[in-house]
Amino acid sequence: MTSVEGFADPSFGGLRELLQRNLDDGTDTGASVCVVREGETVVDLWGGVADVDTGARWVKDTVVNTYSLTKTMTTLAALVLVDRGLLDLDAPVARYWPEFAANGKDGVLVRHVLGHTSGVSGWQQPVTITDICDDVRAEDLLAQQAPWWEAGTASGYHATNFGHLVGGITRRVTGRSLGDFFATDVAGVCGADYFIGTPADVDPRVAPLIAPPPTGFDYASLPPDSVFVKTMANPVIPVPETSSRLWRGAEIGGANGHGNARSVALVQSVVSHGGRTPSGEQLLRPETVERIFDVQADGVDQVLGASLRFGLGYALPAPGIHPSVPDGRVCWWAGYGGSIVVNDLDRRMTFAYVMNRMTPQLLGAPRTEEYVAQAYANL
Repeated sequence: MTSVEGFADPSFGGLRELLQRNLDDGTDTGASVCVVREGETVVDLWGGVADVDTGARWVKDTVVNTYSLTKTMTTLAALVLVDRGLLDLDAPVARYWPEFAANGKDGVLVRHVLGHTSGVSGWQQPVTITDICDDVRAEDLLAQQAPWWEAGTASGYHATNFGHLVGGITRRVTGRSLGDFFATDVAGVCGADYFIGTPADVDPRVAPLIAPPPTGFDYASLPPDSVFVKTMANPVIPVPETSSRLWRGAEIGGANGHGNARSVALVQSVVSHGGRTPSGEQLLRPETVERIFDVQADGVDQVLGASLRFGLGYALPAPGIHPSVPDGRVCWWAGYGGSIVVNDLDRRMTFAYVMNRMTPQLLGAPRTEEYVAQAYANL
């Protein structure tokens, strides 16, 4: 057993107890939890084992692949461009990326991409992990294909390619890659240790992910041309692959961001604190933050099969998946295996949890829900 390290305001002692219990009984192997409230970091906890092969401890600066939680970081990068007047959410993607208009995508708007309603939730052409780690090639393939449904009519979760779509736009607007723009104009401004495209010198700090137990689900049993299969199984990404230098170094803004709960909360607290960074800099105007709550889809998602309300880049409160997320001006998203960030504007709070031991759920992991519930109980 290892003791939880870090600090927590006494009112959030329940989070320390929960993290310690989960580390003690093996629910978590290594993990971190952070809460920023009213401009102050009131919880910053970590503990456990970062690497089960070496026995290395999870320490203060350990980072881990947060899977789809990365999408919230990619969204902030896009919102910075919106705030600067360089990107119009209601404009066609093709205004900035002319090649994207090919094969009937001239009506796809920027907000359709951020709201998972673009009709382009994956690659039509079979692709490999090597292909998607080449962000320019992967973007070009998306630009060439036809949409799978009419943009704006329904959501279909952009599981892996979300960052390639936003990255393609970012590249045309700024002349820089998504990872580079995020590093300097978002993470750097927030003083956060989070990467989209993780440098090799960070590798010694990375906690390898521990794959969840197999579910027995067989993609081959489904129609190969279904939106679900084309989105989720092209390509299949085995969890051990996320420890490769190819994966870590790639800029996959939908799936391969690396950070810890502290870095996630520092960046995302911009949303819960009126657009201000932890140091008080105004990164986004409040009216830009409010655009997150423009509902883009409300219903059963064509990929995930769950009822979701999508705003811009985040899920909005809805019954079912994480019942502890309250109604109001709250937005959240999670990563495969259990990581989560919740931004609560009404309570000026951001909660983040990241870990290395994965659960099988894409959304709604019971362990994750318990952490969210505990954070709100401590309020």
